[in-house]
Amino acid sequence: MLDRTLEGREKALGCSHTLTLGTVNNLGLVYWNQGKFSEAEAMHNRALEGREKVLGCDHTSTLDTVNNLGVVYWNQGKFSEAEAMYNRALEGREKALGRDYTSTLNTVNNLGLLYKNQGKLGEAETMFDRALEGYEKALGRSHTLTLDTIHNLGVLYKDQGKFEEAETMFNRALDGFQSALGQSHQKTQTVTYDLQLLHSSQVSQTPETGPLIVTSNWAGV
Repeated sequence: MLDRTLEGREKALGCSHTLTLGTVNNLGLVYWNQGKFSEAEAMHNRALEGREKVLGCDHTSTLDTVNNLGVVYWNQGKFSEAEAMYNRALEGREKALGRDYTSTLNTVNNLGLLYKNQGKLGEAETMFDRALEGYEKALGRSHTLTLDTIHNLGVLYKDQGKFEEAETMFNRALDGFQSALGQSHQKTQTVTYDLQLLHSSQVSQTPETGPLIVTSNWAGV
C-alpha cells in the first residue's frame, strides 16, 4: 500500500515534496517493523537527505528521521553510527522542543539503552534517570513509557550488582504494568520473569531478557 502511495506521490508531487518524503520515512518504519533493516536504512537515509534539503537540518521532521536511523543502526549492531544519530537528534530536539518534551526524552532513553549495550553503565544510568524524571513530569508515574524506563533501570541496577535497587524498580514496574496492561501482557510477563531471575540464586548464570526498547518515538509524516 505504501509502495503505491509513494509511487503516486512521486509522480504527482515530485521526489522532494514533504508529503513524498513523509511516505518514504513511513515506509522505512514498515520495513523496520518487518525486521528488514537494510531496506529501512535506505528509506530513512533517503528521507533524511530530502528533509535536510527541503526543511533544514534542525526541523523536527528531520530530527525524527535522524532518531529513526539511530534505532535502525542500533538493531544492526552499528553502535557508533547509532550513537551519532541519537546525539544529533537529542541536541536538535532539546533546542527545538525543550529538554522535557516527550520526543526529547525518548531519545534520552534510547541513548541509555545504547550505553548499556556498550557496557557504559554509568552513562546509561544518567540517561535513564533523566528520562524517568522527565516522563514522570510530562506523562505521570503510571504511563507505559515511564514504566518502560523504570524497568530499564531495574535491569541496569541488576547488571551493576545493586540488587535492592533493582528489586525496587522491578516491583514498581510490575505493579504499574499489571494495572495499566494486565497480568497477561508481554511487558508484565517480562518484568515478572526478571524479578524471578533476581530472586534466583542462579541469576548471574541465566541470560537476561534485556530492557524494553522504546519505539513510540518513531515519527510519521
